[in-house]
Amino acid sequence: MPKVFIIFYSLYHHVYTLAQHIQKGLESQGVEVELYQVPETLDDAILEKMHAPAKPDVPIITADKLKEADGFLFGLPTRFGIFPAQIKSFLDSTGGLWSTGALAGKFAGTFFSTASQHGGQETTAMTAITYFAHHGIHYVPFGFANPHLFDNTEVVGGSPYGAGTVANGDGSRQPSEKELEIAETQGSNFAKLLLTFEKGQSIVAKQEKKASPVTENGNGSAQPEIKAKVKKVREESKADKKNKCFCM
Repeated sequence: MPKVFIIFYSLYHHVYTLAQHIQKGLESQGVEVELYQVPETLDDAILEKMHAPAKPDVPIITADKLKEADGFLFGLPTRFGIFPAQIKSFLDSTGGLWSTGALAGKFAGTFFSTASQHGGQETTAMTAITYFAHHGIHYVPFGFANPHLFDNTEVVGGSPYGAGTVANGDGSRQPSEKELEIAETQGSNFAKLLLTFEKGQSIVAKQEKKASPVTENGNGSAQPEIKAKVKKVREESKADKKNKCFCM
């Protein structure tokens, strides 16, 4: 069964509320879900002056933990149309995973909170996509998969890039029922994609097993000495590249 991590930063709990409803959508399809928040970069004195409530009772994610999941849904509040420093600090810590290709082939989606209707929910997604591209993570847009995204009779957060809410500059507006329904739809759709991918992988693996050519040892598998050489080369390559960034 696929495993999905919902990873977020939520100073005033707007993104956390969306995350809980995305979790409902994921679990409705039977996938395994774990919620995590990224480490805080502000000290307690600053948070107190910002009147920030206590953090949600959700564990802190580490970069190495990412290897365990099949997909991620990132909850991204915005700062001037991009994600905040807390998210960037965490993503920047994934260099070791990038150097070994540990996250390549996984899936990711995004959801958001902005102060205003035009506060950058789409541009925030675009700034996150660059990280996904470098890791080889498949980005999964939401599209207009929920009819509430066509509703212009009231303020409705969200976009083709993912669910969202509009919090007002003072954080006084909470996610609406329509925004929460959009979040559940995103979770459900993301789960369906992972389940389909998993089933496809299983079918391909069975077909490859049937079509496996017979080698000199007569059992359809690679010669033991070839397997050992390939394993050695891969291990040496990983050891040499681990935790290196060649662009600085």
